[in-house]
Amino acid sequence: FFSFKQFDIYCRPYVGTYIGHFQVTEAECFKEQGNAFYNKKDYYEAFNYYTKAIDACPKNASYYGNRAATLMMLNRYREALEDSQQAVRLDDCFMKGHLREGKCHLSLGNAMAASRCFQKVLQLEPDNGQAQQEVNHNAEAVLQYEKMAELDFEKRDFRKVVYCMDRALEFASACHRFKILKAECLALIGRYPEAQSVASDILRVDSTNADALYVRGLCLYYEDCIDKAVQFFVQALRMAPDHKKARLACRNAKALKAKKEEGNQAFKEGNYESAYELYSEALTIDSNNIKTNAKLYCNRATVGSKLKKIEQAIEDCTNAIKLDETYIKAYLRRAQCYMDTESYEEAVRDYEKVYQTEKTKEHKHLLKNAQLELKKSKRKDYYKVLGVGKNATEDEIKKAYRKRALMHHPDRHSAATPEVQKEEEKKFKEVGEAFTVLSDPKKKSRYDSGHDLEDDGINMDFDANNIFRAFFGGPGGFSFEGTSGPGNFFFQFG
Repeated sequence: FFSFKQFDIYCRPYVGTYIGHFQVTEAECFKEQGNAFYNKKDYYEAFNYYTKAIDACPKNASYYGNRAATLMMLNRYREALEDSQQAVRLDDCFMKGHLREGKCHLSLGNAMAASRCFQKVLQLEPDNGQAQQEVNHNAEAVLQYEKMAELDFEKRDFRKVVYCMDRALEFASACHRFKILKAECLALIGRYPEAQSVASDILRVDSTNADALYVRGLCLYYEDCIDKAVQFFVQALRMAPDHKKARLACRNAKALKAKKEEGNQAFKEGNYESAYELYSEALTIDSNNIKTNAKLYCNRATVGSKLKKIEQAIEDCTNAIKLDETYIKAYLRRAQCYMDTESYEEAVRDYEKVYQTEKTKEHKHLLKNAQLELKKSKRKDYYKVLGVGKNATEDEIKKAYRKRALMHHPDRHSAATPEVQKEEEKKFKEVGEAFTVLSDPKKKSRYDSGHDLEDDGINMDFDANNIFRAFFGGPGGFSFEGTSGPGNFFFQFG
């Protein structure tokens, strides 16, 4: 029998060799099982068996390489990168390890690091076609798109940035940095649902990603959900206290909300001048906030209407519509301003736009009223001919006729040129026509309703001179100062 000391001297080395051989054999068995599942595209089981192989034999580079390949198929590129790097640390000549490390770097958006890995492969195997393709085309393309996006962002050409990031993500599908930049630019061009979707996808994977939290807040901010936006900006700053964009956006959001609320309060209190100034100040805070600025323009237009700044109100409504073509309130406000300035064609156009979008009874009534006013505006404006308002009383209409009839009577202009005489005679007849209609309650009612009196069968034949004589009560002819004749009236003009 051996003593313990003799056993250690003669037998222990052989036992160690046997155990090591058993471990290698077991690891190989696990690897083969992993390969089988990998070939069947059951990557989760393949991952489990490659992990068992690594646990049994942690110094084998190919096991890490295989598990890296599986993790790449599961889109877990960061873990795959760690396994690839461990593989090449164990075996610097492991070509597949360098290739996989390069592809992981590229998928994660680090094209420079990817190029170094592919160059290492080409040192080991100069004719490797895959490495040549990756370094000369794929990695180079990502670098170029990244540079272009950086320049375009500085130029504020955000659509171009989105294009560049889409192209880069074809190679760098797992790059959060590219996705965040794309999402931010989508928000800046008003494509909020798409931007939110990208940011939310990242937050599902990494709930502490400050950039994604910032973009999520930015979308809410630009959709005029300022309180919720501030919450996301604050959360982003908790994750990354030096996040400059989140800090600036948070400051702008708070300032914009405060200034808008001050303007609203001033308006409610009837302090229109102050409200106008406050809305104007709010409009200078952030030109990128399209929806909020559209509302501010419309609010200022409402105040402008109160201050009788109708042209400025129309311009503000137009600016609001440029920012948000779906902003019904701005169309309605502008249409009312057009009605106030008797620009009926423009008012009809805006009310038609509103009614096409929202077919309500109220909008239909507004459109019909504008169409009626447009129709009326194309006729002779008898009120304007007499120089009275549309609510003029019977007495005011008579006084206006007296004044205008005497002003334009042909006898008063008998010494003028033929052209002037002809023009004054025309005006004299129009004054008589206007008085004929507005002094007759039935005709006036039909006229005010927008009806064409001749189409209604109402007799519009009249003699301006007969109306004049009837009005002034003359039994026969009449003359102005400087003319004479029996039975004539004499009028003196100042």
